[in-house]
Amino acid sequence: MSVLTESSAWKALEAQRKSLARVALTELFTQDPQRFPRLTIEAAGLMLDYSKNRVTGRTLSLLIELAGDADVEGWIARLFAGERVNTSEGRAALHLALRAPADRPMMVGGQNVMPAVEAERQRIGEFARAVRNGSSAGFDGRRILDVVVIGIGGSYLGPALGVDALEDGKGPRIHFVANIDGGEIVGALAGLEPATTLFIVISKTFTTTETTTNAETAREWFMAKGGPADALARHFIAVSANREAVAKFGLDPDRGFAFWDWVGGRYSLWSAVGLPIALAAGPEAFGELLGGAAEMDAHVRAAPPARNMAVLFALMGIWNRNFLGCGALAIVPYDRRLALLTPFLQQLEMESNGKRVTREGEAVDYPTVPVIWGGVGTNVQHAFFQALHQGPDIMPVDFLVARHGAGDAGHHRQLLANCLAQSEALMRGRDAAAAEAELIGRGIAAGEARRLAPHLVCPGGRPSNTILFERLDARTLGALLALYEHKVFVQGAIWRIDSFDQWGVELGKRLAGTILGELAGGAGAEHDASTAGLIARVRRD
Repeated sequence: MSVLTESSAWKALEAQRKSLARVALTELFTQDPQRFPRLTIEAAGLMLDYSKNRVTGRTLSLLIELAGDADVEGWIARLFAGERVNTSEGRAALHLALRAPADRPMMVGGQNVMPAVEAERQRIGEFARAVRNGSSAGFDGRRILDVVVIGIGGSYLGPALGVDALEDGKGPRIHFVANIDGGEIVGALAGLEPATTLFIVISKTFTTTETTTNAETAREWFMAKGGPADALARHFIAVSANREAVAKFGLDPDRGFAFWDWVGGRYSLWSAVGLPIALAAGPEAFGELLGGAAEMDAHVRAAPPARNMAVLFALMGIWNRNFLGCGALAIVPYDRRLALLTPFLQQLEMESNGKRVTREGEAVDYPTVPVIWGGVGTNVQHAFFQALHQGPDIMPVDFLVARHGAGDAGHHRQLLANCLAQSEALMRGRDAAAAEAELIGRGIAAGEARRLAPHLVCPGGRPSNTILFERLDARTLGALLALYEHKVFVQGAIWRIDSFDQWGVELGKRLAGTILGELAGGAGAEHDASTAGLIARVRRD
């Protein structure tokens, strides 16, 4: 047994689970008329309603105790202090510095990194402004109309989400290429002209196979379509922490943008990796994005656990995952501009906390990250909500919605109504008697209503969180993404795992390199029978 599962708080929470097993969520609201105001919290322009979770005041006290046992407050302090919280790689994880006010020192290894961060922020703003106003033009003097962003993982998901959510239509069109599938870059380049196209190649190490392969293809396209060799530096910009690799690839590192080894890829959109956001929405909007995240950071840093939005959000996840046995979490934003939020959070949560050993290398004896999935409401109400309401597995939901939408007010009222109704329906459910009465009310005969009623039963008691905000703007998006980042870190601290490494992705990459050589006709390596058979079948003429 582990330190975590042997703790008194953990054992008391297991007892809580048993005592609440037969208590309906609706009953908790009946018992406490003040449940909603007690179980909501506001910070940085967001309101988190976690009252539709199967928790009581006693449950919350025990969860706070569990966080105390894990020294969550200490880990938060160490994160902000620039200590080496990425323990397996011996690195800080100070992406917080990228959005911090310029006059607030942020230390890594005893050095204040803010002067370098602020200098790069200024360069991002100047470059984005020049491209958007046409003063930074293509090789024939025409303005840049299209930007092709080449990256993968954190070098793609964050920028793409930000562009989708915030683009204002006043900048160049932004196209993203991530997949090694050749059809993706062919599609992105279709109809573009070299003279009016800018390429941004994003890779922390500048050795990621998918990114360098796509960048080589883009360079070949540029030359084949009449782009002069001496214009490559004008049309290809690198964003990387590895200047040597950028130069070896043939790009000018001095014209590119930097980020640092204390910034993990999935936390990098706040750096020059977010340059596409500044191009699509303007540098002022990019600054607001950073400001919203910084406001959430300030709240998380200062608030005690019992009034800390990120801690409480994390604890709801711990309760649902470790004590109620929920193996999946659905993310459902009610805004089409947040269509990429789910894949962004899949990487953030599952790459950060998808670990089976503690920081000390000991195997865990408890579940860690749930499967993260989801989609945009109301579309997904007509897809997977059937399983949420009536499936045998209980899957919590994070609902996200703005009070004010970007389009017609009538449309947005319907959107809001659907969002609020779904969380209520998941909690309340519908029993057989209510289903039968409803069918009879529709004019169906009593006998037929009785036969059909079981098919209409929804068990209810399905937990959810709702995050409500005024409107989706840059500042709100920054606060929202920072909230999820901190939630993930707090959960990692409680689970005693390193949320910042990602060793698990390396094995498949290494094996792919070996198999690539074999598919090209090289000598065969030793494989299992299935893999060897598949390789042979692919190679067969």
